[in-house]
This record gives sequence, structure tokens and C-alpha cells, in this order.
Amino acid sequence: MDVFRTDRIRNVVLLGHGGAGKTTLTEAMAYLSGITNRLGKVADGNTISDYDKEEIKRKFSISTTMVPVQWDKMKVNILDTPGFFDFVGEAEEAAAAADAAVIVVSGKSGVQVGTQKAWELCEKYRLPRMIFVTEMDIDDVSYRQVVEDLTELYGKRIAPLHMPIREDGKFVGYINIVKNKGRRYMNKDEKVECPVPEYSKEYLEKYREILLEAVAETSEEFMDRYFEGDEFSVSEISAALALCVGDGSLVPVCMGSPVNLQGVRNLLDDICGYFPSPAEREKAGIIKNTSEIFEANYDFTMSKSATVFKTIVDPFLGKYSMMKVCSGVIKSGDTLYDVDQDAEVKLNKLYVLEGARPVEVPELHAGDLGAVAKINELRTGDSLATKSTPVLYGKPDISVPYTCKRYKAVNKGDVDKISQALAKMCQEDLTMRVVNDSANHQTLIYGMGDQHIDVIVSKLKEQYKVNVEISKPKVAFRETIRKKSDIDKKYKKQSGGHGQYGHVKMTFEPSGDLETPYVFEQIVVGGAVPKNYFPAVEKGLQESVASGPLAAYPVVGVKAVLYDGSYHPVDSSEMAFKTATKMAFKEGFLAASPVLLEPIVNLKVHVPDKYTGDVMGDLNKRRGRVLGMNPDRDGYTVVEADVPQLEIYGYSTALRSMTGGAGDFSYTFARYEQAPADVQEKEIAERASKVDKGED
Repeated sequence: MDVFRTDRIRNVVLLGHGGAGKTTLTEAMAYLSGITNRLGKVADGNTISDYDKEEIKRKFSISTTMVPVQWDKMKVNILDTPGFFDFVGEAEEAAAAADAAVIVVSGKSGVQVGTQKAWELCEKYRLPRMIFVTEMDIDDVSYRQVVEDLTELYGKRIAPLHMPIREDGKFVGYINIVKNKGRRYMNKDEKVECPVPEYSKEYLEKYREILLEAVAETSEEFMDRYFEGDEFSVSEISAALALCVGDGSLVPVCMGSPVNLQGVRNLLDDICGYFPSPAEREKAGIIKNTSEIFEANYDFTMSKSATVFKTIVDPFLGKYSMMKVCSGVIKSGDTLYDVDQDAEVKLNKLYVLEGARPVEVPELHAGDLGAVAKINELRTGDSLATKSTPVLYGKPDISVPYTCKRYKAVNKGDVDKISQALAKMCQEDLTMRVVNDSANHQTLIYGMGDQHIDVIVSKLKEQYKVNVEISKPKVAFRETIRKKSDIDKKYKKQSGGHGQYGHVKMTFEPSGDLETPYVFEQIVVGGAVPKNYFPAVEKGLQESVASGPLAAYPVVGVKAVLYDGSYHPVDSSEMAFKTATKMAFKEGFLAASPVLLEPIVNLKVHVPDKYTGDVMGDLNKRRGRVLGMNPDRDGYTVVEADVPQLEIYGYSTALRSMTGGAGDFSYTFARYEQAPADVQEKEIAERASKVDKGED
């Protein structure tokens, strides 16, 4: 592939609801630009961007794929992202690396939750954007309705550039609103000029007025000409549109049918004509050793620097670190400094990735996207620079996973292989976490939703040849007491020779501190229990609180006082006193009104206003206590509630079902509270059966 200067580069992320047609659009762009010589289909599993086995099997995108296409002497780096919410981290990484976005909307399904989330992502990263309406070849698709829905949501910023021409319900051409002319398709994407149909003229005037108003607002001279009724030339309109699109004051709407290659050439022309090059975008970092601000701004004359925006770890392809050059010109063989890891790395070869195919390039100019292979030190978010100017850039803001499941190796011999595979997958996917919960003897996978975890398990099986069993995670219950008990316990064993003798008198009561397992005091007088056995008594307590008598959960909040006892000058030992203490603890704990404590989390649910009633009703069913409702940005509310952690399992799926995917949530641990009697009974019975079977 050729080397492109900064002003000839366009970095474009494709965003939108799952199934809107992003991958099909990418395929059409790749085909028209000559990267592929056949038009692949998602259904056939042969597209350039959905190359992973999981993507082919499931027929949707799971990770972001880069496809650089050459068009009109420019390089357009297309980042095809997944639309399903479980893989939102991929879209977030790509949006952080892009300079503009095309939001793909299904003409058939219209504006969906994923469309709105894509818009929010563009707002977050201040990305200029266009909207491309697909599936125009379907007879009953209403382009006008999509435009009206978008206008209702986003106001006057929405400006259609094209309108469909239909005959007998069939999509046969389009009207170019900028040029005010009709085009009829001949043989798929070839076209000829045609008259504007009479039925389109009303809406053509309306849409053209929106464009002309935007053009007029770009300068006083244009405003005067507009009011005088002067006509703007096509080149004047195009130049003004580029300004408006670049500053986000206008969002053009285009349309077509990528499966028939219709409208895709227009989109590529518009991307090259209206979207800004990286040189027109700002980028700043901090020089690590001086804390000065480094204005990189994708200037190829400045010191070399780059950020790693995505990592691909494939058992067959190896590891690729995808990066965006922020300043300078990076060349093959360069040695750069990884500012985050404090290590020098040699970039032996530079690549651009065409889907799964790495293509070697000699250099990458500021603003370009590329990749380096097999550099183990590099992590997503790392900043690369020269050692003399160690620039540190901000890391992408990636969603936090809150859905978790417990996993176990099917074959115990695979434990190491599984942990290595999961570590590699965590490098690739920042919305995935693996936690070793030693307190509850379980290992957990955290993901963005059930489907995300399902894909992780499937990848382990298909790519790394290891199997894991997924189950509901154990909730970290605790045990404590509510009353005081007084216990006299003697451990005596005679078996010829030295025997065993330990005798303790102890009280057990609540300590009032649920953060600490136990408090130990001794008030023995007269040497009834010699001082050298006090540590043994405390050791017995220490071992007892690790697994409580009620349901084998850790014990908290117990105050134990040793006040009397007795010893034998020959038979007493540390072991005997430790055993006597454990016996006393068990009996004393069960006699002091023991209870189970359950963890309570502080849950924040972010939902559109119209769903707050449903969400609050559901939280009540989950034994939640709603603490308040706070208005968030336009049309959204944050519902805050304290909910038992036991009831949070499966909440991601339930919330999506209730809100059509529009709601999301986060939670933090708040405190422990006494569990209701029915929950305690059920938990104690379940734990007893598991402990008996040795499953826990």
C-alpha cells in the first residue's frame, strides 16, 4: 500500500445498532476500491472485516476491524465496529482513534437505541459525523420517516444530501440535493442523469432549504447573498458543507443499498470531501519528565509519538498492536520509548491491516493508523514517543463490566492453559476482567453481558482448545452473632503416655465492627490458663472464623473473651487449647443467635425517563430500596437504590429487556446487612448440601 501524507488521510469509524449493515457497507467500500475482487456477504461468512471464527459462526461483528481503502487519491481508514451492546468497548476504542464517524441506520428498522448510543459516542469524542441509511432496496423502507425521526431527536443539525427515487415501490435512483439533480441507477451502481420526479419536489425544496441556510451561516457575505435570493454554486455549497460538518453544526444524511453497491460511491466521495483530515483535529499530551503540554495535533514535522488504541491477540496470527501516529513520521526499524511501561521497543516492521491481512508499509505519517507485530510489552492505551520527548497521552475511556459468572476448568490439567488464554484475551478486550476471588474460593469472569461471556467461553474452546464450565457466582455472605453466650469447653484425650488436655471458659458477643472478623481479649486471673497458651487460643479463633458454623461462610463482628479455664501440667499443649477453643467457638456461636449477613450494593441505573416506573418496579421485586431519582442529560434519569448483591445476578439482561437496550447500570459495594429469614434458610440448606458433597 502507498504511503499517505496527513492531509490525504481520513480515519472513519462506522457506528450503529447491531444488524444495521456496517459490515456490509465496509465490504462494498472494499470492493469498489479494489481491495477485494468479490463482494462478500455476512450470511456467507466471507466478508473482509468479519474474519474471526466466532463472527462467522454468529453472523455479527464481535471486534473492531480496520479496512483501509484508497479513494480519490486519499486513504480512508475504515474502522468497522460491533453494534451489539456487549461489545461496546470495541466501538469505544475505535471512536477514540477516529477523526469522524458514519452512523449506519437500517432503513427497515429505523432509528434504534444503538443509533442514539452511537450519537452519544460521537458527542463524547467530538466527532464530525454523517448518517448513512442502508437497505433502500427494500420496497417499504421510508427514508423520509428516518429523516423525520432523526430531526426530532437532533434538530436542525440533520441535513439530507440525497433523496430516493422510487418507481412502483422499487428503489431506482436518487436526487442529489446539493446539485439539485436526479440520478437513475443503471446496472447496479452505474448511473445516468434523470429528471426530478414531481412527487419529490416538495421535500426536495424543504431539504435544500436546510442546506442553504447552513451554507449562508458560514459567512456574512453568504448570508447577504442568501437573503438577496442569490444562487450558490455547487463548489460553494460543498466548501461550506465541509466547514459545517467539520465543526459538527451539520450532520448530512446519505442513503443507499450496499448489497447492490448503490450510494456507496457517493458516501466515499462525501467522506473525502466533507470529513476533516487528522491535521484539522487537535491532539495534546503531557511530556512526562517536565509536565509540559505537548501540542501534537498530528503534525508530521514534530517529534515522533503514537498511541496504541487496540490490541489483537490471535493464537494463529500472533499479537498485533494497532496504533495511531500522533506526530512525526514513524518508520520501520525505529526504536521508540513506551512511556507507560518505561521500556524501549523496536518497531521491526510496520503494517496496515486489511481485515485479517497485514500489509507491510515503510512508514506511517502523523494521523495514520497502522500496526506493529509481536511486541509483548505494548498494551492498549500505551503511549509511544522518543526518549528525549516522552509524551504521555490520555487513555481511552472504556466501559466497566458488571456482569460476572463463575468458571471452572472441565479438565483440571488445563488450569494453567486457561489462565494464560484468559490473560491474552484480557489484553485484547478491555471490557473483560478475570478475578480470583480467594475469599469465596472461586474464579470469576466479568463481561458486558451474558452474550459477551458466552463468546469468551466459546473462544477458549475453539481457539485455545480448553473447556470451562460457567455457573452462577457465589455471593460473599458473612456470618455473625446477635446475642451473648458463655461457654465452658474441655478437650481431654487419654491414649497411653502423654494425653491432651485443654480447658477454656469463654464468652462470645457482637463486637459491633463488621469489618473485622474477631476481637480477642483475655481476663484470666490467677494463672488458670497459663499465658503461653493465649496465642494457641487466638489461633483456634483465627481458624474458626475462616469458616463459620452456620453455613461455612467467613465470620465477622465477634468479640471473644477468655476469662477462665484450667490446664494439666503434663497433658496440656498448644494443640489441645487450640482444639478446645474451636469447640467452644462452634458451640458459643450457635448459642448466640447466629445470623447470615448479605452484601448490599449501591446500584445506579441510567435510563430514559419513560422507563423509570418499570425499573423501580423491578428493583422492588429484587428487594431493592430506591434512594432517589436524579435527572441526567436530556430525557434520562439516574435511579439510585440499595440492592442485595444476590438479586443483581442477571440484571444486565433484564434491564436491556425492559428498556430495549437503552438503560445501563453500575454498582459499588455498600455494606453488609442481615439477610431475611427465608433467604438465610435457603442459603444454609444449599451450602450444607454443597459442603457435604465437597463441592465448595
